[in-house]
Amino acid sequence: MTFTESALAPSAIEAGRSGRWRRERRAGRGISGYALRRALIAGIQRVIARRDEINRINVFPVADGDTGTNLAFTLGSVLQVVAAGRQGHAGQLLKRAASEAIDGARGNSGAIMAQFLQGVSEHVGNVRRVSAEALARAAAAGSRAAREAMAEPREGTILSVIHAFAGEWARQTEAGVRDLRPAFAAALRRAQEALRATPEQLAVLKEAGVVDAGALGFVDLLEGIDDYIRQGRAALERTAAGPVDLDRGVEATAAGHGIGECHRWCTECMVSGDPVDRLALKAAILALPVSSVVIAGTREKVRVHAHVDDPDLLFEACRGFGRVSSEKADDMHAQVASAHQSRGRVALVVDSGADIPADELERLNLHVVPVRVSFGSRDYLDKVSLSSAEFFRELRESPLHPRTSQPPPGDFRRLFEFLLSHHEHLVYVGLSRALSGTLQSAESAAARGTGTAGRAHVVDSMTGTAAQGLLAIDAAEAALAGWTADAIVARVRAMVPRTRLFAVVRDLTYGVRGGRAPKLALPLSRWLRALPIITGKANGKLGIGGVMWGRRDLPARFAARIARRLDPARRYRAIVCHCDVAADGERLRSELERLAPNLERVWLMQAGSGIGAHAGPGSLVVGLQEVVPLGDRGDRA
Repeated sequence: MTFTESALAPSAIEAGRSGRWRRERRAGRGISGYALRRALIAGIQRVIARRDEINRINVFPVADGDTGTNLAFTLGSVLQVVAAGRQGHAGQLLKRAASEAIDGARGNSGAIMAQFLQGVSEHVGNVRRVSAEALARAAAAGSRAAREAMAEPREGTILSVIHAFAGEWARQTEAGVRDLRPAFAAALRRAQEALRATPEQLAVLKEAGVVDAGALGFVDLLEGIDDYIRQGRAALERTAAGPVDLDRGVEATAAGHGIGECHRWCTECMVSGDPVDRLALKAAILALPVSSVVIAGTREKVRVHAHVDDPDLLFEACRGFGRVSSEKADDMHAQVASAHQSRGRVALVVDSGADIPADELERLNLHVVPVRVSFGSRDYLDKVSLSSAEFFRELRESPLHPRTSQPPPGDFRRLFEFLLSHHEHLVYVGLSRALSGTLQSAESAAARGTGTAGRAHVVDSMTGTAAQGLLAIDAAEAALAGWTADAIVARVRAMVPRTRLFAVVRDLTYGVRGGRAPKLALPLSRWLRALPIITGKANGKLGIGGVMWGRRDLPARFAARIARRLDPARRYRAIVCHCDVAADGERLRSELERLAPNLERVWLMQAGSGIGAHAGPGSLVVGLQEVVPLGDRGDRA
């Protein structure tokens, strides 16, 4: 069951009697954790229901169309805690909610929302019941904490709306209004007015004809809470919020607005320590070429968000202040293309185990989920915070053998839900199940994500590296041609037996160190001067497909061996990958083109860590695919 499903099911959230909030308020005993819990569920439920609309109007600070998804993820982390069981202690409930928000914070607005909740929690403290007046003061503390988390606060954003809401609630209580319902309603009206005013404060919003997306999400949260205050159980049983009220200022979408700033990666991580010097950490980050910096959290745990061109610069700076975990980096250029330049109704996703030329990734708007690469205690995002060239340099120099690990399901779920807010379906062409658990992570995300059931299609490539890349390219071309998701999945499966993988390994040392080759194989290969040829098998595994004797003129002999396997009556295309031996890769490509005139296209690129960690430097990889024209077979939407 997803966090959204558990929140929407009255039996799971124990909706209770609609009069609890009113009884507690009238009795003057303060508000318990039970009432706060249900109010938060109603508010979060509303934000999640609105996430696609929030995505569509997202233009600031970057028009990447993911603010709604990020807020849903941030608050979804809170929902998993508050909806899991009854919690009558108000202070403890808010503390857990804030902690989960910091842990689960995603994106600029998500980090700000998390810090607002952290400020509220710290001000409330460890009290079992909290008065309406104390909650108003806590909201003001949360507003200050959210503003302080920003390196460069901007008016016309979620910060302005939080400030307007907290300020009005404080004014109501200072004027002697002790009844929570009218005081909160007045504060909500002030927040709605501030939301409508955001286009007058930020020119980019006015040009697009939209309000600020993060601010809209915050108002949605407040409206859900207000709905519970007024309606009780009925608010908890209500699901989708219905059409957007244009009177709130949402008059258009953000289509047509570009990236808006130069940095490519929306980067986040968690820094843990005792304590974490947040001021020094902020100074260190601001010394980098960054923008949109948010530093949210507590004395021991800090969520860092920034837009950068080199994620590892940010991660390395953070390592000086504590243990770094939960690294992520989203490609905002690809997100902008999906949000505002979508061509076709089906989005295509791969993992970084696939080796695909950079030009093709951009041309086809392929979205990549990075696998994790570790050298000892140092963790990296494959091809994001650690390039292929940097990986091979580390591989040659480090005494520690690298470990690769599958992305967690959350990485897939976040990307899937974002893409499905802009596309009707998506297809993920995954690394062979027989080689990695990556496909299982994607299947978990597709099954458990919000709105992904039946729309996120996971297909096993039965291979990896260059061959997986060719299958993803072919699938993306079908998507651009207008094929349906089901037809694309069928196409991938039909192309699997027409796509082959070959690799020649110069040094078995790395395969032995990584446990992929038996220890005895290394001395035997050296004694016999035999270089194993690795090929893809029909069951999705890799195996020995032959040997090459000696190292002399290896690229040319490897090319000749592959060319002999081609049917001269068919056409092919290939991706050639080299493991840190560019000259050999170029020779292999040129020989393939000379020996096989029926090769329509041959790409050349550096291999990634997925194959490089086990084949090692010096290896050569070829993905080969028969060209089968897409045609027009009634598969189009």
